[in-house]
Amino acid sequence: MFRRERSIPLRGSAAALCNNLSVLQLPVRNLTHFGVVHGPSAQLLSAAPEGVPLAQRQLQAKEGAGVSPPLITQVHWCVLPFRVLLVLTSHRGIQMYESDGSVMVYWHALDAGDASLVQAVFARGIAASGHFICVGMWSGRVLVFDIPAKGPNIVLSEELAGHQTPVTDIATEPAEGQDCVADVVTADDSGLLCVWRSGPKFKLLTRIPGFGVPCPSVQLWQGTIAAGYGNGQVRLYEASTGTLHVQIDAHARAICALDLAPEVGKLLSAAEDTFVHIWKLSRSPEGGYIEVEHRHGECVPDTQVCGARFCDPSGSSFAVTGYDLAEILRFSSILSPGQQRKGRPSWRTCYKQRRIQSPTAHRSSPLPTRSCCQHTVSHW
Repeated sequence: MFRRERSIPLRGSAAALCNNLSVLQLPVRNLTHFGVVHGPSAQLLSAAPEGVPLAQRQLQAKEGAGVSPPLITQVHWCVLPFRVLLVLTSHRGIQMYESDGSVMVYWHALDAGDASLVQAVFARGIAASGHFICVGMWSGRVLVFDIPAKGPNIVLSEELAGHQTPVTDIATEPAEGQDCVADVVTADDSGLLCVWRSGPKFKLLTRIPGFGVPCPSVQLWQGTIAAGYGNGQVRLYEASTGTLHVQIDAHARAICALDLAPEVGKLLSAAEDTFVHIWKLSRSPEGGYIEVEHRHGECVPDTQVCGARFCDPSGSSFAVTGYDLAEILRFSSILSPGQQRKGRPSWRTCYKQRRIQSPTAHRSSPLPTRSCCQHTVSHW
């Protein structure tokens, strides 16, 4: 169970963009940084645990060529092994700053030479993998930047060609020294997922075909891909093989954000139906099957949700942004993990024909259902 906490005011509302919220927790300083995109600027805020804003900064998109100010498409903190960089993407280029946004350390201009007259040029989708930062492009390419331990000597080391439509999101997880591990996944507007192994040369391991709807947000946890789609579904795949494990009819509208709390395997999904859901992911110790348990559902009335993130690795709090909403909504847990598990059904999934339906996916159905091996089970 979560309760509403004190909101953090914004100078302007969040733009209607998917994944329009980035969160960086600084436990040593007992602070949390929030980043939100609004038109040609990004708002950066630092807040204490009780939600009191302590500092605000606005970053503008670098002009480049053109007569109108470029619009920022995403802001994201990239946590590298040796430093933290703040990355902004826009219709003109890619900007990298020190974590507080005080100093720009790198600027990469977008080359519109390959774009047609009717094709928009932009960068979108940001993630860190080891000492690399990956950024998606309108052309379907993924730029891989090699980041030094300090200083501005950032190098574009590789361009990955796996998509034919614009990249929407990128997710990574530490490979922990294992060889042949799928640790990067990229998604695009067609719903295609590309799974990569990072390294001095990135290697494409597998492609997971789309099914006619875009995939705005994707996450990666312990070798499992969580992908959110424009039809409100969340699908869980095995990263190494692309095998579908679970299909969750989570929302009644397009999903706009996914996030994972890596310490506990909580998955957060937010969509245009005004709902934010929290799911618990785990693997069965017997057969290694993926188990999914619905933990919480939160409605943000009359709001087009456009961003949602956990505020800590344990998933005990999360934040939400919405279009035309001049504040960041904050929610925190009021129950211990043991209390949250008590009395709630665990939806264990089978390897074949797995389907889970959220209580809010279809408002006409009062009960969430799961179809497994041609048997339908209702839960309350």
